[in-house]
Amino acid sequence: MCSHYQGITAAEKFERRFGLVPPQGTKVDVWPGYVGAFVRAHPQAEVGDTAVPATQALPGLFGLVPPWSLDTRIAQRTYNARSETAAAKPSFRDAVRLHQRCIIPAQAIFEPDWRTGKAVAARIEGSDGEMLGIAGLWSSWKSPLGEHVFSYTMLTINADAHPVMNQFHKPTDEKRMVVILEPQRYADWLNPHMPWEHFMVPCAPQALQVDVPEPMQRSLLG
Repeated sequence: MCSHYQGITAAEKFERRFGLVPPQGTKVDVWPGYVGAFVRAHPQAEVGDTAVPATQALPGLFGLVPPWSLDTRIAQRTYNARSETAAAKPSFRDAVRLHQRCIIPAQAIFEPDWRTGKAVAARIEGSDGEMLGIAGLWSSWKSPLGEHVFSYTMLTINADAHPVMNQFHKPTDEKRMVVILEPQRYADWLNPHMPWEHFMVPCAPQALQVDVPEPMQRSLLG
């Protein structure tokens, strides 16, 4: 699970990883309901227009707002989607059915470490220092004023057996993690013809680096 992440901190890292110019108006420190960036297949490219790039980067709310929602407050509860049940959940099933897949760029994600007995936010980032690409779903919602609002959610999988991501959340909780894609698989994930389940796998532990907070370091050292 991830309710807090660091978005675009440097345009050059975003451009290097995704080959796109980052969208304007996004937050760096992103929480549910905040505006972050997501990358999706360009709709014109999908219908064979070779004059446009294959992908596009857009600003959207962190927390998926389905078309039937009355307002955007649902984003406070729909920032993560369990991959095992997303296709059946009312909030996510339309995005799954319509193959509205996206990639969420993150410089780092934050998860609660409970080893001291209380939650301490641990920072998790790529071991190569580059941006992470998190598998997600996107949606477009039309406001009562006719404005189209984009939004997105991060897909999660079980992490009980992952040696890095199973350290987080309460000891009694199921261990979950977001789906971090390998860069060479970005295009495949955005291809609606590629089977969903091929991507719902944990990333290699060595691909991640965890920064232990200073209070945690003092506690573990006694």
